[in-house]
Amino acid sequence: MDRTTNLLGALALALTDRISSGMKETLDRSGETAAAIIVIGYVPGLSVQILRQVLELSHPGAVRVIDRLEEDGLVERRKATDGRAVALHLTRKGSKLRQQLMDSRLDTLEAALEGFTVDERLVLGDLLSKVLTNLPETEMGKHRICRLCSVQTCNDCPIPGHAI
Repeated sequence: MDRTTNLLGALALALTDRISSGMKETLDRSGETAAAIIVIGYVPGLSVQILRQVLELSHPGAVRVIDRLEEDGLVERRKATDGRAVALHLTRKGSKLRQQLMDSRLDTLEAALEGFTVDERLVLGDLLSKVLTNLPETEMGKHRICRLCSVQTCNDCPIPGHAI
């Protein structure tokens, strides 16, 4: 392992810890609960099956997350076009919280880039794009990587395939 590889690992872990901590402060829940809110906001009407695959949860685990979100007034279940499925939608309260979660994530990432010049940010962006193209192995792998992304910010995603 070279120094760059080690530094990348330390950076990934530090940012993950800080993002998770910020989301837990905003939501007061841990695990994939915040990601569930964000993903449901990407695709109103998303099925439990797709959500559980994106979050890598068991079906019962995904249902428990949705139950808690519904109890908190953040998500509602509606009939899907396929009568056997359930369509998940954020409530107004859920949409507001989703924006707070995404803002918290972006604030954490912006703090990490403090002091970078515009040119340095552009170079780093190009390098990160190159790294990201190496990561997903499946379409669902891309969805998992992008589950917390700000789609409005990243309109030219470097990861091959279709975003959620």
